[in-house]
Amino acid sequence: MKKQLLYLLQITSPTLPVGAYSYSEGIETLVSQEIITNKETLQQWIIQSLKFGSIRIESAIMLRAYHDFLGDNIEGLIKWNLWLSATRETKELRQQSWQMGQSLLKLLTELQPEIKDISSQLYPDCNYAVVFGIAGAIWQIPEHELLLGYLQSWSSNLINAGLRLIPLGQTDGQKILVNLQNDLIQVTQDILELKDEDLRGWGWGLSLASMQHETLYTRLFRS
Repeated sequence: MKKQLLYLLQITSPTLPVGAYSYSEGIETLVSQEIITNKETLQQWIIQSLKFGSIRIESAIMLRAYHDFLGDNIEGLIKWNLWLSATRETKELRQQSWQMGQSLLKLLTELQPEIKDISSQLYPDCNYAVVFGIAGAIWQIPEHELLLGYLQSWSSNLINAGLRLIPLGQTDGQKILVNLQNDLIQVTQDILELKDEDLRGWGWGLSLASMQHETLYTRLFRS
């Protein structure tokens, strides 16, 4: 388990070269509209997104990619990758998912050359969640820990965006992350139990924020 833990820490590290730091996933729009204005409103937005937003569906697809790779089900991988692309509500969100997916897929192929054949079938329009699932399967990270790490990494990225935009202090960011622990644990369990027919979310706020982000006068983030 020691190596699996190290791999998990590596793939969820903010230093992973996939460009996650350049995206705010709607936070920039919401701050500009004064919907998110402080630590409390940022925390509440993240909690609601975890419970009802598209990150739940994205994470569930990550788990399906994880199991399809373990089962040598390439058709399943391709199907879920296309399915996830089709559910991206805006051009910005789709491009983010593809750009980060391409970057992680290139890195993973360098680290694990044996996946070149699979990589060629998924590249270039491969979603980040799908590649993350493949990485977890290759490195034999238990699905529960992999999912929890994925959600915590996503939350950390949004917190860091909020720190830069509102702005907030680093201690405030750490307080939010601690406050999210129970929600992260509960949402992880909920996603593990999601059936295919339950793959739906209610992320209209993110969709609208993403669409409006394209026309902001000034932008610090790509989306």
